[in-house]
Order: sequence, then C-alpha cells, then structure tokens
Amino acid sequence: MVHPLLFLQFFRKLLEPLHISEAGADAIAYTWLIIVCLLIVSLIATKALKAVPTGMQNFMEVVIGGIENMVEETMGEKGKPYFPLIATLALFVLVSNLIGLIPGFFPPTANLNTTAACAVIVFLSTHIVGIKKHGFHYLQHFMGPIWWLAPLMFFIEIIGHLSRPLSLSLRLFGNMNGHELVLMIFFALAPFLVPLPMMLMGVLVSFIQAFVFMLLAMIYIQGSLEEAH
Repeated sequence: MVHPLLFLQFFRKLLEPLHISEAGADAIAYTWLIIVCLLIVSLIATKALKAVPTGMQNFMEVVIGGIENMVEETMGEKGKPYFPLIATLALFVLVSNLIGLIPGFFPPTANLNTTAACAVIVFLSTHIVGIKKHGFHYLQHFMGPIWWLAPLMFFIEIIGHLSRPLSLSLRLFGNMNGHELVLMIFFALAPFLVPLPMMLMGVLVSFIQAFVFMLLAMIYIQGSLEEAH
C-alpha cells in the first residue's frame, strides 16, 4: 500500500532490512515526526525569552506551568527532580494522541510497541529512583509489614509491579486504537458530517489518556520515594 505521506515510505525502506512490519515502521516514523515537532516548538518558544511572555513562549509557559502544578500537587516538593521526565512523557503522549485526528495520520500510541516503550520507561524509572533513594532497603517495599509473610508478599508485589507496564501500555493502546477504528468506520460510512462528533470526542479522549498516563507515572514514582512500612 502506497501511503500519501512520503516520509513514511522513506522509513519503511530504511527499516526494511530489520524486517519491521509496515505498522511498526509507520509508528516509528510518526514518533520521530512528533519528537522533531516538539523540538521545533521548544526552540521557537525559547529562542527569545521575554519577561512578559508572548506568542509561543506564553503558550508553552501555560502548558509547562500546568504540568508542573500537577506534579507538585501529586508528589509535593520531592517530585520536582522528576518533572522533566513526567512532562516529556505527558507532552509526547498527548501530541501522539492528537495527531491521529488529522486526516491521513495515525497516532503512534495506537501501536502497542510505542505504548509499551513509554510504559517500560516509567517502570525502569520507578525502580531506578527507588534504588537510588533507598539503596538495598528498597527491597523492603516488596516484603510487607509482617516479616513472616515476607516470602508471600514478595511474590505478590513482584507480580503487581510487573503488571504495571502491562496495564499502562494496554490501556493507552486499547483506547487510542479503538478510537481510530471507530473513526475509520464512520469516515467510510459518512465521510463528511457524521465523524465530526467522534473527532471532538477524540480530542477529549486524547487529553484524558495523556492525563491518566502522567498521573499513574507520578503515583508509581512517588511510591518508590516513600519509606517502606
């Protein structure tokens, strides 16, 4: 199938020796497109900083300020060092969700590989932060409060922690992929007026899913910072 966007064809040819499927190559292409767009927006917003922000600087300060407030409200002062990670994930997931509303584009978050990669980043960051904060005592998070139940609790906690990236990736993938399928069906049946309500709902879904992903990432990292009981 020849896609109207030529850069997708370029990525498909580039990744062909790796035997990556067309869907996987498209997800990688859209991911890099979003990364480049976010970098360009960041450069424009910070090119000529002003004491009284205007234009793109004003817009980005509102967005970043809103995310920073949510991090502080959820994690407190101890969450500030992890704000860049959480903000980056939130912006990437949000833009990835919204790009699917542009006709001819497909959101990379509707591909399980993309959502799994984001979930693994959260999973690894959570435990790296916990080990860095508590050292060897971080294992007490998996032991529970009663010492003689520690072997059982350790097994249960391991399963619970391993299920986190699974639930993070499947939740985001399922919602975005399902919305794309419904939108494609409506476009095929009535390409003019009927899909408009679904596209408006898609904007709401995109923001909600980005917020849920960011909120869970904050909760997981905050949990690793707390002292074990």
